[in-house]
Amino acid sequence: MKIQELADRMGLTIHTIRFYEKEGLLDDRHVRRESNNYRNYSEEAIERLKLIKKFQSIGCSLAELKEVLQDHDTNARTNLQIIDWIRGKKKEIESKKEEYDQMLHTLNKMLEYRILLIDNPQKAQEMLKSWHADSSD
Repeated sequence: MKIQELADRMGLTIHTIRFYEKEGLLDDRHVRRESNNYRNYSEEAIERLKLIKKFQSIGCSLAELKEVLQDHDTNARTNLQIIDWIRGKKKEIESKKEEYDQMLHTLNKMLEYRILLIDNPQKAQEMLKSWHADSSD
């Protein structure tokens, strides 16, 4: 299939597919050049792109993606090594979640303060004093 058909089927842009190819995520199993130099993508390209999207959805960087796909292609890791990798990825995401939860807490406090400035300026000032007292501990 041509690149536009592949892009449409996968919900990606042509640019993204070419980027994946340039980065080595798609290889000659997935794309071949015709005599007119057009790219022709195999059905395996669809499965590969689904795999790429799956790993991107769990926050894999490009470097991690390359490593995971290489391991997948060569069956380089044991099941126990894969379990360890999954556990590590979970810890990484849990840590990021804690950071985001803290950011949301701070944003909620800021929003509450700004709304109070409109509705009850004196209470807003009390909140601000309390907030500064808490942060200096």
